[in-house]
Amino acid sequence: MSNVQRLTVGLAALLFGTSLAACASGGTVATVNGQPISESAFNTKLEGTPLARTVLQQMVQDALIDQYAKNNNITISDAEISAREDQIKQNFPAGSWDEMLKSRGLSEDDVHAALREQLILDKALGSQVKIAPAQIKDYFDKNRATFDKPEQVTARHILVPNLAEAQKVEQLLKSGQSFGDVAKQYSTDPGSKDKGGELGTFKKGQMVPAFDKVAFSAPVNAISAPVKSPFGYHIIQVEARIPGQTATLASATPQITDTLRQQQEAPLIQPFLQGLQQKADIKVNNPTFAGLFATPMPAGGMPPAGSAAPSAAASPAASAPAGSPAPSST
Repeated sequence: MSNVQRLTVGLAALLFGTSLAACASGGTVATVNGQPISESAFNTKLEGTPLARTVLQQMVQDALIDQYAKNNNITISDAEISAREDQIKQNFPAGSWDEMLKSRGLSEDDVHAALREQLILDKALGSQVKIAPAQIKDYFDKNRATFDKPEQVTARHILVPNLAEAQKVEQLLKSGQSFGDVAKQYSTDPGSKDKGGELGTFKKGQMVPAFDKVAFSAPVNAISAPVKSPFGYHIIQVEARIPGQTATLASATPQITDTLRQQQEAPLIQPFLQGLQQKADIKVNNPTFAGLFATPMPAGGMPPAGSAAPSAAASPAASAPAGSPAPSST
């Protein structure tokens, strides 16, 4: 399972777990023509669903991973979490990361919690991952082109619905008005409007063709003429241009090492988690979830650091969410 897939699974559990907690305080969750639907009735209905069982399993797993880290002196720094998040963000089109979190009601704290668990698992299983220099070189030779860095640009834009308004915006900018202020006043792009039109850094093919053509040909800092796309009319300003780079074995080694580590680690994760659960003392107080967790194994205690349980199971997988604000294409 890739870092993106593992993060998606973790965030889904966090999102649903948060919604369950929000409904646990009592009262009325909704009214229908004045008739109340109580939160207790809602929770009772929810508890009987397969999803509720999945969430409880995930919450137990979260607790076991946290306990394992404490028992084995595994610590995760903020710098490690930030580095992993930056790595995953590279898989999302420009501007779509924040939009993805917002659309799912998630915060950066939610992301950091899921990433912390990933990093704990990486350290717990690290002793079983063996990557030789020859493996890295072989992978690089077979996938060399994928490590080349294409030309990129950093740009901002203002999106409006018609040509007349686009020409008005163009003149305002060319007369010296602040791009950020004009974007906040006139732009209809919800993903960049409040950020002064900022789209971040992107490569060719991440934007619709008409936008792409101007973004990769316009002089830096110039205000473009109106550019028509399926979303409306754009006024574009390229803020920086980053030349492409041809990868070397040295420059690609960190990324290849991480990829090979994930490949080796993937089949170890689920058996390891099963081992934690089987050796744990888990008491279920709600009869709805009776039998959800296996009886503890005779020999108690957590597995030693870097060990995995003997049983095997396939890791769950999920597709990474996609989507990007205008003018991005997915």
